[in-house]
Amino acid sequence: MQHSNGFLQLVNDAKSRIREVTVASVREKLQRGHPFHFIDIREDHEWSRGRAEGAVHLGKGIIERDIEGLVPDAGEEIVLYCGGGYRSALSADALQRMGYRNVFSLAGGYKEWVASGNPIAAT
Repeated sequence: MQHSNGFLQLVNDAKSRIREVTVASVREKLQRGHPFHFIDIREDHEWSRGRAEGAVHLGKGIIERDIEGLVPDAGEEIVLYCGGGYRSALSADALQRMGYRNVFSLAGGYKEWVASGNPIAAT
């Protein structure tokens, strides 16, 4: 997908304040049973076509509104992912501004998750 310069500047600005995590490290956390919230922030139609196994859905359009219901403790670990790691960086930045202290964006997003051969779930 071709992204506009303005969007990329916004994402790069957000990435200067957030932490990213690799697909391999998230997969390892899942395999070890490490407790964290694995949240797919993609649009509903993207989620319905497939998702990372173990993820829950809370779309980017509503995450700020609904995150406190899903994760009331601002200290709990959260890993967000989108299609390629751009929207999740923006959402991680927003959650940090809301007081969440342990938020990560999945580098490469769902595309990298699938390309790395990790398990996916279908609707």
